[in-house]
Amino acid sequence: MNHDLHTSTAEETDPGAPFTQRPRRRGIYVLPNAITLAALFASFYSIVMAMNGRFEVAAIGIFCAAVLDSLDGRVARMTNSQSAFGEQMDSLCDMVSFGAAPALIVYEWALKGLGKLGWIPAFVYIAGAALRLARFNTNIGIVDKRFFQGLPSPAAAAMVMGLIWVMDDAGVKNVWKIDGLAWTAFGVTLYAGLTMVTNVPFYSFKVVGAKKTVPFVVIVAIALGIVLISQNPPLALFVLFCVYGVSGFAVYGWRRMKGKPVSVIAISTDEPDEKGLHP
Repeated sequence: MNHDLHTSTAEETDPGAPFTQRPRRRGIYVLPNAITLAALFASFYSIVMAMNGRFEVAAIGIFCAAVLDSLDGRVARMTNSQSAFGEQMDSLCDMVSFGAAPALIVYEWALKGLGKLGWIPAFVYIAGAALRLARFNTNIGIVDKRFFQGLPSPAAAAMVMGLIWVMDDAGVKNVWKIDGLAWTAFGVTLYAGLTMVTNVPFYSFKVVGAKKTVPFVVIVAIALGIVLISQNPPLALFVLFCVYGVSGFAVYGWRRMKGKPVSVIAISTDEPDEKGLHP
């Protein structure tokens, strides 16, 4: 006779027998994880397109992955469907989308023309993305919400992919054969990779996004920004993320000059925004 049948029979016949409740099977929330998988597919698609020499499409794919990555967490919070599984999956997919994929794409686009020297920025970038994501996961409870500790990996990927998109949109082909552009890609990729692992504070915009209302002029500025970007999306996005990519150093220098603390590690894990930063 089946063991489960013996157990249930014993419990039914003996009211004093201890009842062992089976643990409930944990499910997986569909919507936020589906968005994360869509971002992963976009980065996979970008790698495939780069292998076929379609670098403009590859760059657009990474930008799409960045947009989807910005949505999955917000959707999870809005629908109250956060989970440890979703957090781990999001982190792993970010490593592919903003670590491995950009490094492979830029290597195929330009760095392979530099021989083994081209390995240096590509590997520094992918290693920087891995280290940055690991540090983000371990410091998430003690970092001031107003700032990122180091350049965010999606912004780093946008810098590298923006360069590719601008050049491809201008009709420049076989970049790996053009020394000047290959070395430019070398510098941009190396800069993005190293900046991810610095302690430089980059504004996160989370505090602004959390406000219930904003001044009317902010909406007007957003509308004007959309119009400007639509005129030349590759160039506008590349310039925008390059400015953001150096803004952290400007904030760092300004806070140093004013004698203000520059660390993004908050004194209080309860109220980091109010307590500020420790020196």
